[in-house]
Amino acid sequence: MLAMFFWAFIIGGIICLIGQLLFDVAKLTPGHTLSLLVVIGAVLSGLGLYEPLIDFAGAGATIPITSFGNSLVEGAMNEAQKHGIVGVLTGMFEVTSSGISAAIIFGFIGALIFKPKG
Repeated sequence: MLAMFFWAFIIGGIICLIGQLLFDVAKLTPGHTLSLLVVIGAVLSGLGLYEPLIDFAGAGATIPITSFGNSLVEGAMNEAQKHGIVGVLTGMFEVTSSGISAAIIFGFIGALIFKPKG
């Protein structure tokens, strides 16, 4: 059990380290870094490498933004098998819609509570 927590911490930390290096060393903007990490997750998923990472690291691989790219590809591939090319588009949104909706709703509630500037 401790090994599972350890590896989740290490893998999640490595993903965060990569993001921080993209900020500090590559001087990428937050939007570029976010997009790149999503694309990396999608490419790893397309190559069949992200699911074994999830099996190994658990939450260390499912919590970071790279898992959003994985979710997009997995949804698209599953629906493409069922519905063909149309399933590629609908599958991406079907799988990720709850996460996107939650982010919008909780972001709005957070903005109401904390009154952000800008």
